[in-house]
Amino acid sequence: MKLYVGNLSFESTENDLQDLFEPHGTVKEVHLMMDKMTGKSRGFAFVTMGDATQGNAAMSALNGHELNGRALTVNEARPREERPRPYGAKRSFAGGNRR
Repeated sequence: MKLYVGNLSFESTENDLQDLFEPHGTVKEVHLMMDKMTGKSRGFAFVTMGDATQGNAAMSALNGHELNGRALTVNEARPREERPRPYGAKRSFAGGNRR
């Protein structure tokens, strides 16, 4: 079961999350989301637990739990939604600027 972990402190590490979730079951993967430009944490992560029972136990125990001074949001991860491309990706740039 894949869990979304939000409201993370920017100082939190993947090892912090591994240690926090391990008492609730097998942690298969921890993926802390990083900003591509700055290389700093974006404040959320995904943790994959061994199965739904372990995932539900971790969710119940850790939603609202404080880590590095922040109350965590822990819930089941949803599939990524397709979003429209920014800045009108289908627009043509031929013809220059018109005023």
